[in-house]
Amino acid sequence: MKNYKAILALLFMLMPFMYACQQGTDVVESGTYQGTVDEVEAAKTEIYVKTDDNKRLELYFNENTTLTRNGETVQFDQLQKGQKVEVEVNKVGQRLEPVAVRILE
Repeated sequence: MKNYKAILALLFMLMPFMYACQQGTDVVESGTYQGTVDEVEAAKTEIYVKTDDNKRLELYFNENTTLTRNGETVQFDQLQKGQKVEVEVNKVGQRLEPVAVRILE
């Protein structure tokens, strides 16, 4: 019984930490949005973008996603946290497919 109480106490202590680490994402309608790169997951070719209207978009790049800067195609490693971007997305069910990402700065 003591182990059960200890485990529960530990879970309650960890809950705020787990909640703080979990940042939700939003699904928006297909379209074009501007915002700031909030996080880059290079190993997954994934970025999170905080839009100007305070939405957080989770975007997994695929073979059809274009990434450009000043009209020229660039590699994924050019993306950095804090950059201003414009993203064109298609809503597919409850996920977003990035069609194009344009680095604005």
